[in-house]
Amino acid sequence: MRPIFNIPGEGSFPFLMGIISGYPTGAKIVADFKEKNICTPIECERLIAFTNNSGPLFIVGTVGSGLFSNTSIGFLLLFTHILACISVGFLFRFWKFKKAKNLRTNNLSESIEIVNINNLGEVLGISIKKAISTTVMIGGFVVLFSVINSMLDNIHFFDILTNIFSSAFNIPKDYINGLFSGIIELTNGISKVCVIPNKTISINIILCAFLLGFGGISVMLQVLSITSKSNISIKPYIIGKLLHGFLAALYTFIILQNSMIFNYDI
Repeated sequence: MRPIFNIPGEGSFPFLMGIISGYPTGAKIVADFKEKNICTPIECERLIAFTNNSGPLFIVGTVGSGLFSNTSIGFLLLFTHILACISVGFLFRFWKFKKAKNLRTNNLSESIEIVNINNLGEVLGISIKKAISTTVMIGGFVVLFSVINSMLDNIHFFDILTNIFSSAFNIPKDYINGLFSGIIELTNGISKVCVIPNKTISINIILCAFLLGFGGISVMLQVLSITSKSNISIKPYIIGKLLHGFLAALYTFIILQNSMIFNYDI
């Protein structure tokens, strides 16, 4: 972790869990690291930029198998998603590189709670409460932004944006509608993009790769609700997710250009 990402070895935990468990697990672990002084504030900013990712269950199961009806597309999106995640982490190793105040306030051993038979019940109880609270929060954000998306649809907000950008950049309206919908709430946007009729499915896949990497405003506010309590800046997260989206789309485009597997008619 130190040679590649310029963070301590403990950073491997949010990195791996962020990939396995999906949004917003990585951000939650990084916030805990900040509160327990396991990582410095600058190291937490580096971590938050690339450890909060979409999970394989959603990418392969929901997007690949469910929406595209093709598991291979799901694995392609997962591969480029992880590759872009690692690329962002490497770029952020230089984040505030020259900053001098990059020291821990206490020893790691002092910040770790020892679990034994006497406090096992208490620790499990606290863990379950936190897990339920986080799950309810995620569900609440998804419902809230789904409602916001529906409201914007009903007042024809997306239609107005679609007409403006379609005229300016000569891009098909369905793609612009799906893109803006996904920027607000990931699942709704990807659902729209996957069903857009097109001669080849490549453009749909590339756009989904960007949305999966960026995560949407809904996920961004989930992360903000978690990191604000720990005073972790949201700026590196926003920059990191934009980079993640563009890199994932670029890697997906490169692979599709050199592969004939996904060039079939819908």
